[in-house]
Amino acid sequence: MKDDYLWDGLGEPDPEVQKLENLLGRYRHDQPALRRWRFPAFRFSFQLAAVAAVLLIGVATFVVFRAMQGKNSGPTWEIARIAGTPRVGWHSLSASVATAKLKVGQTLVTDNSSRASITLEETGRVEVEPSSRLRVVASRPGHERLSLERGTIHATIWAPPGEFVVDTPSAVAVDLGCVYTLHVDDSGAGLLRTTMGWVSFKLNGHESFIPAGAVCATRPKIGPGTPYFEDAFPSFREALAKFDFAKVTRQERHALLETLLTDARKQDALTLWHLLSRVSDAERPAVYDRLATLAPPPKDATREGIMRLDAKTLDSWWNSLGYGDVYLWHMYERTWSER
Repeated sequence: MKDDYLWDGLGEPDPEVQKLENLLGRYRHDQPALRRWRFPAFRFSFQLAAVAAVLLIGVATFVVFRAMQGKNSGPTWEIARIAGTPRVGWHSLSASVATAKLKVGQTLVTDNSSRASITLEETGRVEVEPSSRLRVVASRPGHERLSLERGTIHATIWAPPGEFVVDTPSAVAVDLGCVYTLHVDDSGAGLLRTTMGWVSFKLNGHESFIPAGAVCATRPKIGPGTPYFEDAFPSFREALAKFDFAKVTRQERHALLETLLTDARKQDALTLWHLLSRVSDAERPAVYDRLATLAPPPKDATREGIMRLDAKTLDSWWNSLGYGDVYLWHMYERTWSER
């Protein structure tokens, strides 16, 4: 048999090969070879898999988006109308419809004759005075954040310290378990007055601690001033306002500081303690001496430590003043700043 027969059917066949062909002939078919369909079949399977993958990605994206949306929206504040027609977006509250929900991103607006309150059961209650704008920035378990753009609020908070935060144009108020009033005028300047507990007022690392009975002013681009008690001498309060916020000469600043040290009472140790870290190195010894006279420091609050503004030394002196343990602030500041 020639080899040509095996390759193209030409030539003389071998008898054994011809016999084998006859035996297998009944299995012969005239359909195209299977190998010709392999590529289209593969292509069809690939297209089907691609469609399935797109659908799977779409479903996963939808689920994740809905989960994140639910997480971001969080609990909603309950609005109750007190007077007038408070407004959320285009919706106004009235005598007939006196309640509504305040969600993340929404703003409650009161005109000059409207008042409202917002309540979150696990956090507290906030009364909103006339001519105010209050927005919900974040609302989730363990973290409630509002923004007072202008106006006045009265906050009564029963949530754990550090869980309720209010932004203003010039400072951030962090609740440490308290009752307080916060006012912001049209320029962004603010005033915080604590009735119970204490509040931290801060901006860019500049902090003020405001215990019950004390107030603290704040100004845009400057931040919180020095806390003081409202029953301090008028000369003391006036000098402090200028010392914190006015543009003065070196001589004028020295005179203002002299007034503060001379007119300070024992209760004004609150103010002098804050001044320790707000005066120059040359001014600090005089502040230390006056504060030490009014409220002697504990043994571990050494003069040397205070002069170099050692944090532990300053904290120890603060704790001895009886306004609250500053350790609480440091603990909640760490968790709060990570949010």
